[in-house]
Amino acid sequence: MAIQKVGVAGCGLMGSGIAQTAAQAGFTVVVREVSDDLLKKGLATIEKNLNRLVEKGSLGAPDRDRVMGRVKGTTEIEELADCDIVIEAIVEQLQPKIEFFAQLDRLCPKTAIFASNTSSLSITELSAATRRPDRFLGLHFFNPVPVMKLVEVVRTIATDSAAYEETVAFAGKLGKTPVRTGDRTGFIVNRLLVPYLLDAIRVLQDGLASTVDIDNSMKLGCGYPMGPLTLLDFVGLDTTYYIANVMFDEFREPRFAPPALLKRMVLAGWHGRKSGRGFYDYADPKNPKPVPLTF
Repeated sequence: MAIQKVGVAGCGLMGSGIAQTAAQAGFTVVVREVSDDLLKKGLATIEKNLNRLVEKGSLGAPDRDRVMGRVKGTTEIEELADCDIVIEAIVEQLQPKIEFFAQLDRLCPKTAIFASNTSSLSITELSAATRRPDRFLGLHFFNPVPVMKLVEVVRTIATDSAAYEETVAFAGKLGKTPVRTGDRTGFIVNRLLVPYLLDAIRVLQDGLASTVDIDNSMKLGCGYPMGPLTLLDFVGLDTTYYIANVMFDEFREPRFAPPALLKRMVLAGWHGRKSGRGFYDYADPKNPKPVPLTF
């Protein structure tokens, strides 16, 4: 069954990006949020992103209007019932996701494919909340979704091969490069990235080098577009701390254990760019300054 109508649960940073990307690819999209305020905010983000493309000349105004016309916002979960695929992008916590999928499962026909955008939770565990583990998988997009080309397509031991291949093809139709991976915590990218980020924190924590020198070393020495501590601030220290704990619980390997410095920064509310302070101070967002750390 070819995917034609796309449902997206959540219209936050990731959900709005997924909805925009699907609509730009020509799909009819229904995006659901839990409140009118959150829905309006998410739809405004999509419109703002499209307007920016118009200003740059990469999208015509009529095309922008057609894209927005393909997106329907709702606060009712029942509006997702006739979607061919529903991609969940709600809060990164196990219980709310399980409750959402259990409720959705009662509404959708057995042919519908369910996908989670989780970056760390078990796809198999989420699928167990439904009666369709064979049509359940992971679709892990990267931020910002309209720009980043990669999507990890995650299959479990129960995922039907035909449903999996249809979803891989769907990811390609979104203009993404799909990579195939199994259901192990962290999938491909975070399995490799998180230990690297945690090691950068350990280098700083051990006093081996400064924040700026660590970032410059990886940018200039390895050709990375940004240093690990800058990237941590961008991703969110709280998000990284949460993912690292999930991965440590899964693998029980020291390389996945969050360093003490990361834990204390999260406890202090220093979550990176979104809180105004992490490894850098963003009082002037265009000119962030490294934060002096004493520990």
